[in-house]
Amino acid sequence: MTAVADILRSKRDNTVHRIGPDDSVFDALQRMADKGIGALLVMEGDAIVGIVTERDYARKIALLGRKSSATLVRDVMTADVMYVQPAQTSEECMALMTENRLRHLPVVEGGKLVGLISIGDLVKDIISEQKFIIEQLEHYITGGGR
Repeated sequence: MTAVADILRSKRDNTVHRIGPDDSVFDALQRMADKGIGALLVMEGDAIVGIVTERDYARKIALLGRKSSATLVRDVMTADVMYVQPAQTSEECMALMTENRLRHLPVVEGGKLVGLISIGDLVKDIISEQKFIIEQLEHYITGGGR
């Protein structure tokens, strides 16, 4: 089982992109598009106050006919943000994401944000782990190394 801390270390770019609650949804969308990401943490100083995603835009702006330039992030963000700690396993994270239909989890240690993992990060890790197990089993079956 891989720990979240190991997943964070293996990421090519560990930057956590953020936005303020009083910024416009348009600014959030522009930042997500510029960075090629699907979510931003909403921060006030060092405190996580929410998360805003492309899904929030689709459901709370586009479908309701609101203007992204006239709507604040605080009006569409998810305020009750679930998070994980570095010692938690990829399996625990996958279960949490599946049960709660989440795609992103902030990683917090000692009350401080240390990273963000996505469902893609977890899938990549699980595939890598399974590939390693398959290779080991093939090696064992074929009697390699003798």
